[in-house]
Amino acid sequence: MLEKKNGFYGFKSALHLFPYESMDKEVGVIDWNNNRLWISAYKDMALEAFFFAEDIFGNQFCIKGDLIQVFDPETGSFSELAGSFEEWSKAILDDYNFLTGYSLANQWQNIYGKIPSMHRLIPKIPFVLGGKYTLENLYLSNSIDAMKFRADLALQIRTVPDGTRISINTRN
Repeated sequence: MLEKKNGFYGFKSALHLFPYESMDKEVGVIDWNNNRLWISAYKDMALEAFFFAEDIFGNQFCIKGDLIQVFDPETGSFSELAGSFEEWSKAILDDYNFLTGYSLANQWQNIYGKIPSMHRLIPKIPFVLGGKYTLENLYLSNSIDAMKFRADLALQIRTVPDGTRISINTRN
């Protein structure tokens, strides 16, 4: 895929496919998968995957095992999406609004302007904690900073049963 198109933003920047190498302000897929960039912040939760793209909220598309999976940065969990790049591409095209967050990316840009390279829309109240998929609950963040911040959340809630009342500690 990288031979045909070396990284791109699609669906009004809602889908970001990383280029092979870093250039200018764009982080390449090799550097994005460097454990020290953000993956180590998740401890053992984000290992054994190769991350190649992200949606507008920073959910990561990756190869894990023999499948294309989605990594949720708020929970550190993986979910299966496709068995090949062809199936992944078809899934994106068939349900781009859900899988990329297109409508919110479009709304955001109509009000606030273009989303800069290496930035994603992050929830003020995390989605996993009941935050809504609305413009009022979103802010613009650097992709790396957003991944590290949400790694802290994922680690805090990883062993907590669903429905349990929690308080989140923030370091920032």
